[in-house]
Amino acid sequence: MNKFKKYIFMLGFMIMAGIMNPLASHAQPDAGCDPLDPACPIDGGLSLLIAAGIGIGARKAYQEKKKNVKQL
Repeated sequence: MNKFKKYIFMLGFMIMAGIMNPLASHAQPDAGCDPLDPACPIDGGLSLLIAAGIGIGARKAYQEKKKNVKQL
């Protein structure tokens, strides 16, 4: 019976979180920047994500190469 109460409590918590979430979210205000303006920053961290992807890919390639050398 204790497990049942725990599941009911978690279900109630999830329902309340789902109800309260839209109340807490707000749209961002307009930045006042025209997307066609060349001075408007549209990068927004995309270069950091690309660099992280390259780093992860290089690490995986290095590990794979290291694993293949050990097997020989």
